[in-house]
Amino acid sequence: MPPELDTRKESPAAGADDAAAVAGLDALDTPTVVRSPWWRRALAVWVPPIVALVLFLLVWQLVWASAITSEFKVPQPASVWSEFLKIVDDSSVLAILWTSISRAFLGFFIALVIATPLGLLVAKVKVVRAAIGPLLSGLQSLPSVAWVPAAVLWFGLTDATIYFVVLAGSIPSIANGLVAGIDQIPPILPRVGQVLGARGLTSARHILLPAALPGYLAGCKQGWAFSWRSLMAAEIIAAGPLLGFGLGAYLKQGSDFSNMPGVIAAIFLILIVGIGIELLIFRPIERRVLRARGLSLAT
Repeated sequence: MPPELDTRKESPAAGADDAAAVAGLDALDTPTVVRSPWWRRALAVWVPPIVALVLFLLVWQLVWASAITSEFKVPQPASVWSEFLKIVDDSSVLAILWTSISRAFLGFFIALVIATPLGLLVAKVKVVRAAIGPLLSGLQSLPSVAWVPAAVLWFGLTDATIYFVVLAGSIPSIANGLVAGIDQIPPILPRVGQVLGARGLTSARHILLPAALPGYLAGCKQGWAFSWRSLMAAEIIAAGPLLGFGLGAYLKQGSDFSNMPGVIAAIFLILIVGIGIELLIFRPIERRVLRARGLSLAT
């Protein structure tokens, strides 16, 4: 029918239906943030771990009171608390924590600087991936404590031994996390970047790294965990006057003097630092990244 003879008009109801359908599709793409009251968020965050801690202490106290094993192996919780108060009263706990945490952060920062470009090369250059990709995976599965004897022979009882072990434990995890994140990027994104003129470092900075951020962040979390474990192993094995007195040395001292409350206090301190870094640094960053992608909707 010629256009001049077509007198049909779209009904208002049909237009409203089309607009509602388009609005519904747009709503599907829009992240919906569900905000709960602060007290409910506080209860959800703090109550479960507090209840778990109380139950753990109760079970521990019952095991000690039942005398199933000797007190040397399972000391009373109050004895461990008393041992902890000793290093708090003489302020040595601050020096112990600073020695280990400062080493861990510096080693992790150096690992980030090395592992990030390495991961980009492995992900985007086929020859590099074929050459060192399997090696990175193998190094990631290698226990970091295996590097300590070799590092002691290479560098002696110095800080270089500690940092070498930390880097050997964290670099493969960070690099592999970035490689996994880049592998999951839709191919159209780098192509669009090339059309817009993004190549080389510009493409890596503005396209690859932002798109691979969830995988990269997961690799960083694992790299931190590996670096913290590697640091503790190095401080326990490579103890010496030139290396200071960190958490690993404090743990070894308790073992050398058969001081089980001191050993358990050192283990708890190591655990508390690991949990604190996760809750105060990595978890907020992870929530922000996921929320920006519409993957974490509760706040």
